[in-house]
Amino acid sequence: MTRYAAPGTDGAIVSYASRYDHWIGGAYVPPARGQYFENPSPVDGRPFTEIARGTAEDVERALDAAHAAAPAWGRTAPGERAGILLRIADRMEARLEELAVAESWENGKPVRETLAADIPLAIDHFRYFAGALRAQEGSLSELDDDTVAYHFHEPLGVVAQIIPWNFPLLMAAWKLAPALAAGNAVVLKPAEQTPASIHVWLDLVADLLPPGVLNVVNGFGVEAGKPLASSPRVAKISFTGETTTGRLIMQYASENIRPVTLELGGKSPNIFFDDVWAADDDFRDKALEGFTMFALNQGEVCTCPSRALIQRGHYGEFLDAAVARTERIVPGHPLDTDTMIGAQASNDQLEKILSYVDIGQQEGAKILTGGQRIEYGGDMAGGYYVQPTVFEGDNRMRIFQEEIFGPVVAVTSFTDFEDAMTTANDTLYGLGAGVWTRDINTAYRAGRAIQAGRVWTNCYHAYPAHAAFGGYKQSGIGRETHRMMLEHYQQTKNLLVSYSPKKLGFF
Repeated sequence: MTRYAAPGTDGAIVSYASRYDHWIGGAYVPPARGQYFENPSPVDGRPFTEIARGTAEDVERALDAAHAAAPAWGRTAPGERAGILLRIADRMEARLEELAVAESWENGKPVRETLAADIPLAIDHFRYFAGALRAQEGSLSELDDDTVAYHFHEPLGVVAQIIPWNFPLLMAAWKLAPALAAGNAVVLKPAEQTPASIHVWLDLVADLLPPGVLNVVNGFGVEAGKPLASSPRVAKISFTGETTTGRLIMQYASENIRPVTLELGGKSPNIFFDDVWAADDDFRDKALEGFTMFALNQGEVCTCPSRALIQRGHYGEFLDAAVARTERIVPGHPLDTDTMIGAQASNDQLEKILSYVDIGQQEGAKILTGGQRIEYGGDMAGGYYVQPTVFEGDNRMRIFQEEIFGPVVAVTSFTDFEDAMTTANDTLYGLGAGVWTRDINTAYRAGRAIQAGRVWTNCYHAYPAHAAFGGYKQSGIGRETHRMMLEHYQQTKNLLVSYSPKKLGFF
């Protein structure tokens, strides 16, 4: 067990500045209106830094800087851009522990997750897109002996990116790596709940990028996000967050006919077929861990497996074991490496989760474990903690249909394959899903039948760079990760060239 010291205290490996301005044109710039807001840590509910409160004026300054930098960056050789991404990854790897502690302190998630997943995955995304860029090629089509169609990939120019609070650094990497690799300049707005850890990252890597290629405007959605997303000066908007806000982003983009990538909400089914229980072996153990994945990152994951569907043949046995496994999840201080579940990211999110616990009980759902706020003393007093909660109920209930974004799973049963697929698809969302079975034919048929952008099969919560991620239905538009994202941040230029000296003969 390792217990990291809180940032800014004796023995800490990382510290936050007392104040962060906007990062514009390669320098820190104070907010145009001179306003700041406090940023509390979910660990104890107390502010640890203050952040510039951005407005339309700050967005315009950032766009000025991005437009000034975009042409030269877009003309920079792919090999040189790739080299910069690799150096960013190397810097991050060298300071991995510091970034992990900084993100845990700001977001509340266990440092075991930031050490093992968030930061290593973020590093890998920069390396992956450096490689994808070097391997990218255009095309040439010979239409006839005298006519050739060339296809070139060109950057869009200046793009807007708005990231959520659940994975502050990983979500930034998901968006920045392909956008920068593709040759774009970026204006990034972090979530107002978690705006500070991106600045710790900037302190490590900002000198590697030409001034203006990356700009960060802090602030709230209406004050900074809306003017950024509605600006005619951005060529694309990429947003990750809740579906309600995604609708607004689409409206803003439509005013200027700008493309969008939207990664939105989810209510993911996690389906356990009877044959999971056929033997008491490693696979059963793995499936039980897969059930408890609803508590990863405190359930604050768009693909949280928040609906568990268990086949009736072994329903009681599986559920009893799953509840027991859930009760083995170790809560505690987020900076302790033994802690498995930390703090919710904000008090607002904690209150939302507790309200859904009440809603579930009012609907007649049964709490099998959890359901209570955890109130610690000492250096965790005032933090935002809640127990992992397992409900048993019916898929028509609100706790099965609405995104809670917390460590809450709603469990129901199914009879056969068709019943499982009907229940799984009975949702507005379609971001992720899980299928657990020893029968590969069942696994394949289920994966094809489920209406979701990613179907984990005998696994869950893996996010490799070389696998496309995104949603069906109201879970979004477009994809994140995978080399296809390069083209999401590029235009395709077609040169249609005739090498014949002869006219067509029409006129």
